[in-house]
Amino acid sequence: MKVAIIGATSGIAKEVAKIYAARGAALFLVARDGEKLDSVERDLRARGAQQVERYLADLSDLSLHDAIVSAAGSAVDVVLVAHGVLPEQSKVDNDAQAQVEAFELNATSVISLVARFATVMEAQRSGVIAVIGSVAGDRGRRSNYVYGSAKAAVHAYCDGLRSRLSAAGVSLVLIKPGWVDTPMTIRSKKNALYVHPEAIARGIEKAIERRSATVYLPGYWRWISLLVRLLPARLVRF
Repeated sequence: MKVAIIGATSGIAKEVAKIYAARGAALFLVARDGEKLDSVERDLRARGAQQVERYLADLSDLSLHDAIVSAAGSAVDVVLVAHGVLPEQSKVDNDAQAQVEAFELNATSVISLVARFATVMEAQRSGVIAVIGSVAGDRGRRSNYVYGSAKAAVHAYCDGLRSRLSAAGVSLVLIKPGWVDTPMTIRSKKNALYVHPEAIARGIEKAIERRSATVYLPGYWRWISLLVRLLPARLVRF
């Protein structure tokens, strides 16, 4: 099995990579920080990865995406797109450019890569593309509407693309984590709803194996998110 992981140094992606390394998979890792990727690579080889290929790239640069997909090769069984950034909303409220840049990384660059991998997998008529979205995309909220709007765009895109790919035997899995204790959320005050990335990684592996469509992780976030969506707009001011 060959697994491509985009954003391989992120908290959740690293845990997913560990699972596949222990299964003896060949891994293709993409990240922008070479030192962090060195550490990840050493760990995955020690855990039993059959092969570890790496590619350094700033994923916000869309001109590099064709080269990334080409380097991954045509025999990829699973692609996990896991990169992104969580801007501190109050710091970008009055910075239009920062909002656009955050949206482009969290939505535009994700769609760009997914679209390219989809074309490859559609041609080979097999494979699974897993994309990390977020419960934040289920409703715009004062505290994270820039991040949430990008995740909402990714959700809508994946819903449509999934229908197209199903005819070719390719599955698209959208992962919607709730609050996860990773470096991305280091500024957030933690509470009982936060989980460790290892738990999310196990859920992602199961979702990929089952070729699920949209999966909330942990599962109780499906109901929390439903409640938030049903609240009257005047009450959603958090």
